[in-house]
Amino acid sequence: MSRKPLRLAILEATSMLEAAGVPSPRVDAEFLAAHLVGVERGRLGLVPLVEPELIEAYFRTIEQRAKRIPLQYITGKTSLGNIDVEVGPGVFVPRPETELLLAWALAFLENVDHHPPVILDLCTGSGALALAIANARPDAVVHAVELDPSALAWARRNADLRSGEGDTPITLHHGDVTARDVLVELDGAVDMIVANPPYVPEGSQLDPEVIDHDPHMALFGGADGLSVIEPMVGNIARWLRVGGGVAIEHDDSNGDEVAALLSRRRVFTEVIAHPDLAGRPRFVVATRAHPASP
Repeated sequence: MSRKPLRLAILEATSMLEAAGVPSPRVDAEFLAAHLVGVERGRLGLVPLVEPELIEAYFRTIEQRAKRIPLQYITGKTSLGNIDVEVGPGVFVPRPETELLLAWALAFLENVDHHPPVILDLCTGSGALALAIANARPDAVVHAVELDPSALAWARRNADLRSGEGDTPITLHHGDVTARDVLVELDGAVDMIVANPPYVPEGSQLDPEVIDHDPHMALFGGADGLSVIEPMVGNIARWLRVGGGVAIEHDDSNGDEVAALLSRRRVFTEVIAHPDLAGRPRFVVATRAHPASP
């Protein structure tokens, strides 16, 4: 059979996704085409004709996306920083906003004046943030904690893949970041903590890709979105060494509350809110300033 025009397939796929209510139909149609062809999305124009079998495979992925299955579940991977990690059912898909958290973390580490810096990633999920930091800072000692066994399995898989690529291995822990006795061996030893915990308030309206596929354990933080963050702050205070920094991602509805939780501890200073690319409150940072117990 003769080869088929890829451009026409993408146009048809875009119409299918638009009819299904997918928020970015053209982008997703092109992204899936690029994934199957094996080129960057911006180079699709260099692939005018493809085999009929590839067109069939392409429309199978489009049918999945039209059912509002997350794009990253279909391709099996997502990116953060300079790395790709594998994702799928049972693990939260990292959001673009977390790139800002990563950028803050790497900038903060530039001012850590001793080596190796010790880093702790709370609610690591797929391990993407911890692994992206380890990739950028091979001198760092990176710990990551996850409670959900399914997500932890994804994190272990990604950690093995990244260490196989030559990145500095990270240490994964199965644990509850709200428990008072979790990781006591790191008390006063951590230079920087990053956290992307469950923070969506119960009852929030979410897209089908999120509510039907992301693990609810990774999404919801109680009625106010703070059921994990609030008890976690006490642990953060004991883990950080004096001068250490923390960044906590949060829902855009409760940035003031997260900042207040840190400020009330009195061991934190320089409590600063950071917006996402749309200008919405997205994460709060603070510095561990006082040696006294919280």
